[in-house]
Amino acid sequence: MNDAALSAWTPRVLSILRIMAALLFMQHGTQKLLDFPIPGPDPLPPLILVAGIIELFGSAVLAIGLFSRWTAFLLSGMAAAAYFVGHAHNGFFPIVNKGELAALYSFTFLYLFFAGPGPWSVDAMRAKSRV
Repeated sequence: MNDAALSAWTPRVLSILRIMAALLFMQHGTQKLLDFPIPGPDPLPPLILVAGIIELFGSAVLAIGLFSRWTAFLLSGMAAAAYFVGHAHNGFFPIVNKGELAALYSFTFLYLFFAGPGPWSVDAMRAKSRV
C-alpha cells in the first residue's frame, strides 16, 4: 500500500484507537468497582473509589465517542495522577516503577484530546446532524 492509501484509513483507525484504549482502560474500573475480571482491593480507599468511577464511566463515554475531547482530557489527567501517585515513588524509570501502562494511557488520551474522536463516534454523528 502506498502512503495515500494508508492515509485514507487514518480517521477510522483513530476511532479504533479511541474505542480500544477506552475499553482497555475500562477494565481498571470494572476491577475496582465490580471485581471483574479479577477482584480489586477490598475495602476500596476513597481515592481508589473515585479513580474506579472515573475509569469505568469515563471510559464508557469515551468508547462511544460522546464528549470525547473533554473525556479524553479527564482520563489523561487521571492516568497521569495514577502514575505519579501510584508508581513514580518507586523509581524514576517507568519500567522500574511499573508505571509504563499509566504513562502510555495518559499520553494516548492526551493525543485523543487533540486529535478528536474520529468518524465513528456519537460526537461525529451529532456534528453531522447540526449541519
